[in-house]
Amino acid sequence: MADAITVRDLRADDRARWEELFRGYIAFYKAEIPNSQYDVTFERLLSDAPGTHHAFIAVDENDQPIGLAHVLLHRSTWAPTGYVYLEDLFVDPSVRGGGAGRALIHATFAFADAQGATRTYWATQDFNAQARHLYDQLATLSPFVQYRR
Repeated sequence: MADAITVRDLRADDRARWEELFRGYIAFYKAEIPNSQYDVTFERLLSDAPGTHHAFIAVDENDQPIGLAHVLLHRSTWAPTGYVYLEDLFVDPSVRGGGAGRALIHATFAFADAQGATRTYWATQDFNAQARHLYDQLATLSPFVQYRR
């Protein structure tokens, strides 16, 4: 299946399927966001305003979205270059293991390189074993512990 997967930028006509995928992502982490936030997030993802996210969609051979990645380029206090934060990554459970997650991460790396970013990073929960298996192949696990308020 990996040969049939391509990654492209999110388009306005992806809205319905994007929302299904993003809702699946939020549910996977046993979280909730207000319905209005889906509208706000989609609008931000389509914006080209500075400081907004960029969105990739993995699609199958019929151009049907099967996964998403939301990335953010930001400045760093530790480097003269920017960093890219991969905030959200989700693949439809029915096609996991087929290469869509890997393709989305590679698209994120290419985006970071094109922007001159010197770091690409993301976080996941400890229990996300299937994703962590992929991440271990593509990046180095950092020793950082995240705190939140």
